[in-house]
Amino acid sequence: MKKTNLLISAVLGSALLLSCGTNTSKKTTMETYEKGTFGYDLDFLSTKDSLIILKGDNEDAQVIVSPKYQAKVFTSTAEGLSGKSMGFIGYKAFEFETPDKHMNGFGGENRFWLGPEGGQFSVYFEKGEEQVYDNWHTPKPIDTEAWDLVSASTRKVEMKKEMEVRNYLGIQFKLDVDRSIALLNSENIKSLLGINLNENIRSVAYSTKNTITNKGDFEWTKETGTICTWMLDMFVPAPNAVTIIPFNEGEEKELGKIVTSDYFGEIPANRLNTKGNTIYFKTDGKHRGKLGLNGQRTKGIAGNYDPDSKRLTITTFDIEKDATYLNGEWNPTKNPFIGDAMNAYNDGPLEDGSIMGPFLEIESSSPAAFIKPDESQIHTHNVFHFVGEPADLNNISEKLLGVSIEDITNSFK
Repeated sequence: MKKTNLLISAVLGSALLLSCGTNTSKKTTMETYEKGTFGYDLDFLSTKDSLIILKGDNEDAQVIVSPKYQAKVFTSTAEGLSGKSMGFIGYKAFEFETPDKHMNGFGGENRFWLGPEGGQFSVYFEKGEEQVYDNWHTPKPIDTEAWDLVSASTRKVEMKKEMEVRNYLGIQFKLDVDRSIALLNSENIKSLLGINLNENIRSVAYSTKNTITNKGDFEWTKETGTICTWMLDMFVPAPNAVTIIPFNEGEEKELGKIVTSDYFGEIPANRLNTKGNTIYFKTDGKHRGKLGLNGQRTKGIAGNYDPDSKRLTITTFDIEKDATYLNGEWNPTKNPFIGDAMNAYNDGPLEDGSIMGPFLEIESSSPAAFIKPDESQIHTHNVFHFVGEPADLNNISEKLLGVSIEDITNSFK
């Protein structure tokens, strides 16, 4: 990062922390806020980076953004410093003296990655290497390197990163990534989702705009291979939490299979079921499983509901039904041009009992970026958290997901 951008980051980050009234000592804050609250995570993360804090008018809605940690949205709250911290934070990863060679699991409820992860065009495996975990390495620009801060206010932050990645064919890609994160107020939420929030619902929401630009001297084609934007939301699981995914109904020969559910072995039936045009996926952080929907099946929306914390999360993202989506499976023999547009993940212990989280994820991918030098592709991904009583959240769930809160809570009974 350039010295000027480091200075901007420090000055703006400090100013925003002061404006939020959170520039307190670690000792005082840890005594005040319990682990799991936004205040606790704000204090912890503020010792690692000059954070950008986006906040609403009443300061109940707040979002933590980190330029140093790959432009992540680390976490957010709908109920101020004492409220629940929505994002998963990988506290242990910050303790490593040397970076992990595979991936540094800092967490973050919204992070920018590049796809595909596996296959002929993977940017996570060197040319010719077997696609297994020992050979899997996350590109440094999206794993350990800091991003440049372009501008910041209490409502919006813009960041930038110049990158070079090499794919499994051995072809080097040069690109610029521009990423903006904007806090959304109730009017923005109404405009984007078509819903009115009553006074009993607390909310925090933000929109991310992610632009990749080809800065090389050749066009990205099916022959060279290409990349895509890959957005991942990491949230804290709960014993009764469920991810809800509406899908487009239709014949498999026309739209493809409804869901791919065997990324890490087939997801058990007591953890995944389909009712009508809705997929329910248990996200308790106790069993590792991943699923995906293609561009024809996904409606560009997914949700997660936790009845214990009375939290309904909605994620929306850009979809182009007729576009090409890249296959990210760790198998270079598979067709690289038949892949998923959205994914969902539930973390769980590995065979040796170790676990990175636990956490749950909702993910979206852009279409394959077939772009010429200096051309760009934009992918928008939005996150909305609503906290309230089931009766108040029900209208949101029915309108956006097509199912009631009762349908969700009874989905595995």
